[in-house]
Amino acid sequence: MTQQAIALSLITSAASALSARVDEVNKLNVFPVPDGDTGTNMALTMEAVIAAVKALPSDADHTALARAITQGSLMGARGNSGVILSQIIRGICEVLGTSDSVDAATLEHSLRKSVNVAFQAVRKPVEGTILTVLRDSSQAATTALKAGASFEELADVIVAEAFASVRRTPDLLPVLKENGVVDAGGYGLAILAEGILAAHRCEEVVIPSIDVAEPSLVIEHQDDWDDDEFLYCTEFLLFGDGVDREAVLTFVQEHGGSELVVGDAGQFKVHVHTNDPGAVLSYMTSQGEVSDVHVNNMRLQTAQRSADIAREHIASERKKLGVVSVASGDGLKAILTSLGADVVISGGQTMNPSTAEILEAIEKVNSEAVIVLPNNKNIILAAQQAAEHSAIPVRIVPTVSVPQGFTALLELNMDDELDVNAARMSESLQGVRTGEVTLAVKDSSTSGLKIKAGDIIGIADDEIRVQGADVVEVAIELMATMIDDAETVTLLAGEDLTEEQFELLQAESSARFPTVEFEAHRGDQPLYPIIFSVE
Repeated sequence: MTQQAIALSLITSAASALSARVDEVNKLNVFPVPDGDTGTNMALTMEAVIAAVKALPSDADHTALARAITQGSLMGARGNSGVILSQIIRGICEVLGTSDSVDAATLEHSLRKSVNVAFQAVRKPVEGTILTVLRDSSQAATTALKAGASFEELADVIVAEAFASVRRTPDLLPVLKENGVVDAGGYGLAILAEGILAAHRCEEVVIPSIDVAEPSLVIEHQDDWDDDEFLYCTEFLLFGDGVDREAVLTFVQEHGGSELVVGDAGQFKVHVHTNDPGAVLSYMTSQGEVSDVHVNNMRLQTAQRSADIAREHIASERKKLGVVSVASGDGLKAILTSLGADVVISGGQTMNPSTAEILEAIEKVNSEAVIVLPNNKNIILAAQQAAEHSAIPVRIVPTVSVPQGFTALLELNMDDELDVNAARMSESLQGVRTGEVTLAVKDSSTSGLKIKAGDIIGIADDEIRVQGADVVEVAIELMATMIDDAETVTLLAGEDLTEEQFELLQAESSARFPTVEFEAHRGDQPLYPIIFSVE
């Protein structure tokens, strides 16, 4: 293998190991302010490294590889954690880029250099963070090397100490202990180390348990944002041969907090928390050229994270029985959800969801068993296939229209077993008939009707019964063929039906059929201006 291929294999393995645990790392992110998501930012930084290595020619030597990795991590760094990670990578590459081969001594030296570079980048290093994990791993490597450890033994020591150090972070940082979590950045770094080691040995990535309970307290809503906290996380690239790094660093220190200015040779990554991003950027454009600007409101980030965590907590409570339904139109989806559907897949007559999409929805419900309402005869087969491949019991209630889905949901009883519910819901469909009004898309001859493209047609349970030129008139005439001794009709207005037309339909329906009770809702379904059920 070429050096590029080897490097790409190691880096990709590390990035994949982290990406697989991004959510897990993000949930640990409680220090020191809501500055994006640690796992996400570190993963994005690694993606930039992969892209930089892939852009090199296949015969690139170790010096070119080290330069590309360093540059890629710097240019792609996101957030505090991403910027610090880029400096950890930079320190390692400064040693490996000048070494023809990597032995135990070189590996130990690269970690020592990484510690120096990373700590220099942070004005006020805090114990119990990613920097602590890096330093502990480096010191363990130095001790092992002095004891005569081989390269493989040293690699084991480094990874083991990284996770051990992560476990100790709550003892060093009170906010972590209060929340019952370890440091997110340190955990991310340990995962990256394990990913590289696993790829080196052609083994599966195994992340050891960190033995820390779930957070008992995570960042709360910041509706009363602390005036002592800066509001905007601001980061960008700064280019210019004449840029004075120290002057830039002094400026951001005076105008914010959590400041980082890293890089050299006219290329810098700047990160700062400030209340005035405009002033920061204005100064920077007077010093050089700015690009890749990201300004995030940390109060809104905090509120969003808190809401996401709350939703995940609710979702984590596994239900006895869930329901997946299919519909197109925000109104129809809202009604199905209000009646008890847990997940509503977008789909219908002209957009049938795949087996995979239905299976994904089943898994999303987080329940012990699921009932699926296809709401269209063309979706029933895909639903059945999804049920066959599901890891949990699934029953298909063969609804062929959304109104039948409404009726089925009204029969749902969470206290009953899966099969009892499925049988009762299926039986209820016998009393539901569906009428649909739509536009003919081509000429046709059926049921004694000669239909032209552009005609308004009325369909009763898949049989075209009425044609005309007016949506409301066709709907009324279609009802007349279906109502008989019906007691209730539910009207669903499509996205193309105006409010004026909908009000007219309700008024004329009530006048034409005075003994019938009418219910009207906006379904906002496409292609079908009017759908109604007769019961």
